[in-house]
Amino acid sequence: MSTEDRFMDIEIKLAHQEDLVESLNQMVYQQGRRIDKLEAMLGKLAEHVSSNAQSGPNPVNDKPPHY
Repeated sequence: MSTEDRFMDIEIKLAHQEDLVESLNQMVYQQGRRIDKLEAMLGKLAEHVSSNAQSGPNPVNDKPPHY
């Protein structure tokens, strides 16, 4: 195999690796955005649960009269 062929093989492999790194980078970015959204939703849910717990007894959790 000639030196030129070896360089071409290396260039081809490098191009594939660059594409892979870019794809992985995009995926990490999208997952980071999704994590941020999920954390915001979790915070709102925690506030909702906390405010409902402080508001007193919840009729949904009360035992029916026949108990």
